[in-house]
This record gives sequence, C-alpha cells and structure tokens, in this order.
Amino acid sequence: MGSPERIRGVARRVARWKAQGNQLVVVVSAMSGETNRLIALAKDVSPQPDPRELDVMVSTGEQVTIALLAMALKDLGLKAKSYTGGQVKVLTDSTFTKARILDIEGDNIRRDLGQDTVVIVAGFQGMDEAGNITTLGRGGSDTSGVALAAALKADECQIYTDVDGVYTTDPRIVPEARKLERVTFEEMLEMASLGSKVLQIRSVEFAGKYKVKLRVLSSFEEEGKETNGTLITFEEDTQMEQPIISGIAFNRDEAKLTVLGVPDRPGIAYQILGPIADANIDVDVIIQNVGHDGTTDFSFTVPRGEFARARKILDEQIKPHVGARAIEGDNRICKVSAVGVGMRSHPGVASKMFRVLAEEGINIQMISTSEIKISVVVDEKYLELAVRVLHRAFGLDQVAA
Repeated sequence: MGSPERIRGVARRVARWKAQGNQLVVVVSAMSGETNRLIALAKDVSPQPDPRELDVMVSTGEQVTIALLAMALKDLGLKAKSYTGGQVKVLTDSTFTKARILDIEGDNIRRDLGQDTVVIVAGFQGMDEAGNITTLGRGGSDTSGVALAAALKADECQIYTDVDGVYTTDPRIVPEARKLERVTFEEMLEMASLGSKVLQIRSVEFAGKYKVKLRVLSSFEEEGKETNGTLITFEEDTQMEQPIISGIAFNRDEAKLTVLGVPDRPGIAYQILGPIADANIDVDVIIQNVGHDGTTDFSFTVPRGEFARARKILDEQIKPHVGARAIEGDNRICKVSAVGVGMRSHPGVASKMFRVLAEEGINIQMISTSEIKISVVVDEKYLELAVRVLHRAFGLDQVAA
C-alpha cells in the first residue's frame, strides 16, 4: 500500500480472486512510512504524547488506505465498501497503543458479502467499550486480519508482506537461507516470539487459538507470477521426515538486568518481577542462581526499549525493599534461537549448538529452552556470526531433497 500505483495493483489482485468466485474481506495497513510520520508529528508537538490521543491520530493512516482501495476496486467494476475498526465493531480493551481484541461483530461484513461486495477493513485499530479509538501495536494489521478470519470462519487467511514466505533465517544475514514451503504453527509461534519479523506474534497466537489457516505471501511479486508462499499448518508433515531444525531466529531487541545479592527465600522472584509486570514490561529469559550464604543473584531480559524504565524500577522500588547488593544491566545483548519440531525426537541438539558457538569463541550468557526451541543470550557483536555458523551447522543452507 506504498503508493497509488501499488494500491491499484492490490485492487487488480483482489479482482482476480473475486473473479474465481471467492468472497473477500481485505484488511489493509497504512501507506508505507505513514504511521512513522504521524508518530513523529505527534512527538514534535508533545515529547510524550497522550496515548489516547496518539491512537486517535495514528489510526487515520488506515482510514486513508481503505477508502483508496475501495475507490480502485469500484473503478474496476466491483462492488466494494470500506470500514474502520470501530464501524466493524472490533471491540478491544482500553490499553491504548497496544490494545487487545476482545470480540468482533461481523454482521455488517456478512451482510455485505451476501450482496457480492468486497469488504475492506482498516487493520491495526478497534474501539473500546467507551467508544475510544484504540490501536493494536506495530504489526497490528496482521492481528486484525487473523481475528476477522476467525470471526468469519474464513477458509484461509493470506497475509501479504514484504517477503515471499518464511525463511530458514534472515536472508540479509545468510544469503543461502531457504524459503520454507510449510512450517507448523508451533514453529511459527516460536519464530515470531523469538524475533522473526515475518508475522506479529499476536496474530500467530490468534491463529493458533482459533485454528485459522495462514499463508504468508509477498505483495511485491509480479502480477500473474505469484508463488504459493509459506503455509502455516497445524499438523506436522507425516509424508516426509521432519528436519531436526527448521530455522534460526534472532532478536536484537534485548537487554539484561541482574539483581545481585538478594535474599534466597520463597517469594523473592515475585518481589522482583511483580513491579516489572505491573509496569506492563514483558520479561523473557529468567535465571536465578544457586543460593550461597543466604543470598542469590537474579537475572532476566526485557525489550531494549524498556531497559531504562525497568532499571529505574529496580533501583527505586526493588533494591531498597528486598535488600539487594547491587543492580547491573547490559543493553548490548541479543538472543539467537534454533527452532524445530524435529528436536523432540532428536537428542543432542543443545550440545551441538553449544559446541558450534564455543568453537567460534562465543560466550553464552543465558539459556532458555522449550520442547521445540533452544535460545541463547550472547553479546550483540556476535549475532551475525552465531546465526551464520548455526545455520550451516544444522544443514539449513542445503536444498531439501
């Protein structure tokens, strides 16, 4: 949706789908760079814009594109109608700038679909019970699309983005990265949570909860030459042997905080993380050391943008109340992860990962695991090296047979 010509291109693609007999609901985001422009404008007026008013402002970007796309479709002879999130009744909570969808009333959409109309809905936005405009956070149009697909029980939710599918890792770091024909929902959820920017994690969570079939496609492919992208499935492919590792994910947006010398007693983790959670700061990897002489050290990671705020909470609220010896922080770390449902049945993945990193002199600061992923926190300067060597070590640069 970056320009009038691209919007006309989207309209032509929608028209081809409509000609095949499909009922279509199209969820769009703002034009390229528009949301950033609006946020910058707000900050020119107010260094810390009021969240409610910021949502009122940034939601206008999508209002422009839904109208433009409807106009383009009508010029192609199709019936089309645009709706804002509030008009569709996308009900959210009142957490401005990162609201969560509570319910969707699809009556207007169903009526229009029954009248052979293409429905265009503004992504990224909704409305709370008090009638306030809300937005869903960056990448929120993905979540809007999946939520509408769930509410309407759509056959498939296709998400068009700036890449043509899900890759084994970021091709900008590893040119040999391969596009995956399919990944499991579990793998996609891990990849999204671990820093893969293909889909917003909340959209993947929504898809998993409501069993929405997802497909990731490129909006930049030449008309008539589109590929099938990557299908996100809910079942492992039983027709072929599952690879041990499907992808290497990474996240630069990490910072580590360590509370040194806290009393080693029940409830200390809650005393430290409670105020962090109350401030609506997400915590990721958590490590508590073995107690010694009645004290222990407690480390955790937060988004880098929340580092200063989280440290202030530790310094002002936690250190004096729990009797910590000191607070240390590092906002130059990153997280690198190996993801794959195949590791369930293949032991030794962790030891191989640790050996490969050790051979490159990369020190592991923290480790986090689940059934299908292993994540390590390392110094940010080693990110690209770690991704490249792990991608090669697990054979992800080899073309599948």
